[in-house]
Amino acid sequence: MRRITSSKPAKIALVAVVAVAILALCVLLGSRKNLLPRHYLQLAIDGVRGGSIYALMALGFVAVYSVTGIINFAQGEFVMLGAMITITVNNSALPLPPALKLPVAVVAGIVLTTLIGMAVERVAIYPARHSPPVTLIIITVGVTIVLRAGALLVWGADPYILPAFTTLILEDHIFRFAGVTVQAQSLWIWATLVVVLFLLYVLLDHTLIGKALRACAVNRRAAQLMGINPSRMSLVAFAMAAALGAIGGIVLGPVTRPIYDMGLMLGLRGFVAAIMGGLVSTPGAVVGGLLLGVVENLAAGVTNPTYKSVFAFVILIAILLFRPQGIIGRGETAAEES
Repeated sequence: MRRITSSKPAKIALVAVVAVAILALCVLLGSRKNLLPRHYLQLAIDGVRGGSIYALMALGFVAVYSVTGIINFAQGEFVMLGAMITITVNNSALPLPPALKLPVAVVAGIVLTTLIGMAVERVAIYPARHSPPVTLIIITVGVTIVLRAGALLVWGADPYILPAFTTLILEDHIFRFAGVTVQAQSLWIWATLVVVLFLLYVLLDHTLIGKALRACAVNRRAAQLMGINPSRMSLVAFAMAAALGAIGGIVLGPVTRPIYDMGLMLGLRGFVAAIMGGLVSTPGAVVGGLLLGVVENLAAGVTNPTYKSVFAFVILIAILLFRPQGIIGRGETAAEES
């Protein structure tokens, strides 16, 4: 029986049954709130927007874990830093027109956050690289606390505003069709995810450094014997994770109000998305992020929005209990030593 249920068709059937059951439950609960089809569509679209951000963060978790075997809980702080640095540069006294100042601020946010991510790896992770994985994970938790406290000192506890990218071109940055509202910034978020995935594909499949990263992800010891420096690849992985987090924070900034502690819940959701995707799979991270965003938003819409954060952790617990290798994972491990 176990062999039958572990087959690919059985897994697909099980996922389909669970999806239909969840959908039926959402419709039942939504009917009590008199929700119409357009309301469900609106919730799903908003969920895809949030899920795209979760996917970007999950990709950061996957990049670090695949190469180093470390779960980097500072990933959410990279999201916060990307948004806050961009806002600071955009609000500065640079003698540039708004149409040029915001792109410069975006580049500065990504570059500076990437440098901070590299500094985190060199200062906190590299000296303890021979320690057990649990020790390194605890170090990332400490880094999270330090970065958040530093952000509080620099930016204070007040939320900030980052202008929508499309306002530089259009006055009305909201589109409406079939009773559904789509913010133009959502298009930026979706387009950013597509571009990032394309760039990751080019990097990992068509460059030497990408192939070195993949080699370390498969077997770190064998990669080292082939002349690849795992420590250098760890630095590259942290740089990628920081850049991905910064990009996610920047495109999310205009649809929320960035604040010094925004990385906490976003980072945890990104972790849930990475777990859903198997923690070592790039496609799995994207699927996990999008699925989490839609399910979380639909569940909150048909019940109570104040419970939105609860659903992410319910999903995490369910995944860890019933399918710890992830929804589409196959039980791979990261950075095998031999």
